Amino acid sequence: MRVNNHVVDDLIDWSNTPNDPMFKLSIPQPEMLAPNDLDSILTAMKRPGASKVEMRAISESIRERMNPHPADQKEENVPQLDGVPVQGLQHKYRETVLFFPSEGQYCHAFCTYCFRWAQFSSVGSDQAFKSSDRNLIRQYIQRHPTVTDVLFTGGDPMVMSASTLRHYTEVLFGPDSPPHLDTIRIGTKSLAWWPYRFVADADAKETLQLFSEIVKSGKHLTIQAHFSHLREVEHPVAQEAIRLIRMTGAQVRSQAPLIRHVNEDPVMWESMWKLQTRLGVIPYYMFVERDTGAREYFSVPLARALEVFNTAYSRLPGTSRTVRGPSMSVSPGKVLVLGKAFIDNQEVFVLKFLQSRNPRWSERVFFAKFDPHVSWFDDLKPAFGETAFFFEPQYLQQKKRVDEGSSGQLSDDDWGPGTHFA
Repeated sequence: MRVNNHVVDDLIDWSNTPNDPMFKLSIPQPEMLAPNDLDSILTAMKRPGASKVEMRAISESIRERMNPHPADQKEENVPQLDGVPVQGLQHKYRETVLFFPSEGQYCHAFCTYCFRWAQFSSVGSDQAFKSSDRNLIRQYIQRHPTVTDVLFTGGDPMVMSASTLRHYTEVLFGPDSPPHLDTIRIGTKSLAWWPYRFVADADAKETLQLFSEIVKSGKHLTIQAHFSHLREVEHPVAQEAIRLIRMTGAQVRSQAPLIRHVNEDPVMWESMWKLQTRLGVIPYYMFVERDTGAREYFSVPLARALEVFNTAYSRLPGTSRTVRGPSMSVSPGKVLVLGKAFIDNQEVFVLKFLQSRNPRWSERVFFAKFDPHVSWFDDLKPAFGETAFFFEPQYLQQKKRVDEGSSGQLSDDDWGPGTHFA
């Protein structure tokens, strides 16, 4: 766990613990472990002479069973350059590359639901995504003209100093930057966890100046802000940080998963999205909690997620209806739950790819049997007697290539306009 005085003093309502959503969002709870795992930890803690080595071994065995790298990202998302895996990058979708700067692999505070928890725990220490080679990202993008967006992620890139952030970004917006790169994204929770990063930190002005330079270079800069609760956006310093960022010409978009015990409330989402819109933040995604970590504690059934989203969405003005969800980031792509429908006397989920390993998959909707208890895509079954979803034959062919040692990404030919559905 990791917290700071902003979270402790300004965000948590201590009169309502342990039920306060910000408390559960930042302070681990015993119920986040399966009963047997919790019992093994407590038994070891009470045993006289239990060593740190023994406790660590028990902890790591539990972590290994919590799916530390969901959506097959270690196997399928790592690209290759000249036949060598590039460990600091992920390239899952044609237009977008993710870069993990080594200095950004922690956060101002840790979210208890975090799907990248392996980046800063021992279970992922020997296989975490990270790189300190700034030329690697430029070289890779230059070699792949389909890439128009780069996303700096982590951890949280905004734990880095302004000078370190400049070190990594200047090769992407300077005179020698890849001409086909249009957008630089920075994924960050800092506007919620430490908005002083843009307001009062020693290099806050230097950071904002860097943002201005990126925008003036002609590149689009978007801050992918993670706001999990209205309380984070309501704080005056967070609102001032948003104002200062927007003055640089950068755009702020908001996203967060739907999390049981924290924000399973359509009124909260409605209020948060309306306030964000008033502040100039673009509501972007409501995600479904991923199948990793303490997912049994946090996950919400898809039927309930759809209900929460639709109830909040129906109360929004048109300017806030930029948000999309509920969306699941699974191995083949981002799957949107569009709704429920009755077709041929069968109740079904209506699904659609927002992003996919093959962009052509995003051109159509598909259907899964309705199940009120399912909370993740892998547990859905195709509707109407189908044995597989339409994309699965081609996707399984790709997985076979990965198993045989090829890069996890599709080739430019696979991504080309001649690609057909399997």
